[in-house]
Amino acid sequence: MKIARVCGTVTSTQKEDTLAGVKFLVLQYLGEDGEFLPDYEVAADTVGAGQDEWVLVSRGSAARYIVNSTQRPIDAAVVAIIDTVSRDNYLLYSKRTQY
Repeated sequence: MKIARVCGTVTSTQKEDTLAGVKFLVLQYLGEDGEFLPDYEVAADTVGAGQDEWVLVSRGSAARYIVNSTQRPIDAAVVAIIDTVSRDNYLLYSKRTQY
């Protein structure tokens, strides 16, 4: 799994039938140094994450193992909304102080 920040949403009026009702989020991943990487990825949202929230993302074939998703063409899925992240006894993120 990887840590990412929600940067936006993707709206699509035409899509694969099995993706009907799936919300898509634009994500920016966190690098090893604690800074956000310059690239973005689109992921299916399974937890109702919102703008600027930090999330856990499952990628690859593991993303399809979410309930009722094994037949969907998904290779990235948001599986959790993060409350806090710390590294080396340093708080990198706290949802409480974010809002």
